[in-house]
Amino acid sequence: MTADLLPLDAGKLQSDVGALWRRIDVVTETGSTNADLAARAQAGEDIDGVALFAEDQTAGRGRQGRSWSAVPRSQILMSVGVSTADLPSATWGQLSLAAGVAAVEAVAEVAGVQAALKWPNDVLVGTGKLAGILAEVAAPGDGTPAIVVGIGLNVSLAADELPDPAAVSLLSLGVAQPDRQRLAAALLGRLAARISQWRAGDSTTLLADYRPLSGTLGRQVRAELPGGRELIGKATDIDGNGSLLIESNDGVVAVSAGDVVHLRPV
Repeated sequence: MTADLLPLDAGKLQSDVGALWRRIDVVTETGSTNADLAARAQAGEDIDGVALFAEDQTAGRGRQGRSWSAVPRSQILMSVGVSTADLPSATWGQLSLAAGVAAVEAVAEVAGVQAALKWPNDVLVGTGKLAGILAEVAAPGDGTPAIVVGIGLNVSLAADELPDPAAVSLLSLGVAQPDRQRLAAALLGRLAARISQWRAGDSTTLLADYRPLSGTLGRQVRAELPGGRELIGKATDIDGNGSLLIESNDGVVAVSAGDVVHLRPV
């Protein structure tokens, strides 16, 4: 069996990166790894440092409730738990940026693919979406929130198996037999490093690393905001909270939530 179709080995992942993660679980199938970790937090479990992988996901969710599903063992489907203890809520938005940078770094390390980030953290190659990231706050019973960060990375989906015409996979990009085990280990390693950076309050380095990877900065964009509002302008920077700064007719607006569409030059 080729490396792209082998089941993930939780024991090997634990031995490879276990010093960075307290617990690594791999399940054959689940509805949503994000929902599972959030439920464990709400039941009182400490999910900080816990990573959950699924070989198949039947009710995965992307941003704004979009579904995310695929052929079993054709993706990396994972969620990690991150404690917010002693960290101001104003910095929580940076965690999505950190996860995006980690995903781009892992793909480059293992597959040699250079990707870019559409704010806040869609991983793109050209105009094709290679991976999506969803960060959600879980509110456990003890009142100390945790953040669940989910990543769905298209690995060995053939062109006719991709869930969306705008999606790409490592296989469709020409990576023969991409190694999911190595990708999973690289993601965990890169995530751990970026989460540590975030915990240390080093937003300056994080943003300095994020900006060159951004495919959004410097472009004309349309931000589709909560409540059905839209904002059109030029994406100029990322602020210290992880918000996208858009220069519009109303001045510079900081967008902290919403979908961003890259507009074609006119």
